[in-house]
Amino acid sequence: MTTFYRTKITEVGPDVADLIDGGVLILFAAGAPPELAEVSVLHEVIDGSTPQAPPVGAKIRIGEVEATLTAIGSLAWAKIADMGHVVVNFDGATTSNRPGELNASVLTTELLASSLKPGAIIAITA
Repeated sequence: MTTFYRTKITEVGPDVADLIDGGVLILFAAGAPPELAEVSVLHEVIDGSTPQAPPVGAKIRIGEVEATLTAIGSLAWAKIADMGHVVVNFDGATTSNRPGELNASVLTTELLASSLKPGAIIAITA
């Protein structure tokens, strides 16, 4: 198994719940500007991104919850490497509408919300 990225949640912004109701999760490296931190899950990188982006079909695991990547925007992996920032849409779409975003299989709001806790590990593997 290849680990493409591994990070630890440090803080969950107060407005994250509003976005995950729509299946959207914003990750941003710790130290994000306050206006972005409010809507983001802040994290500290444990294992930085690999030079190669993960393939469609790779797994994204948040704590004990797992989804499958269904689309990878053309700029998403560069944003993760450069800023520790990416938007993940848990909508099952097979093409990404925005080049800086990832798409993953659908997760219920409750399941996604239950996984977002400081200390939880987020990993992308294949």
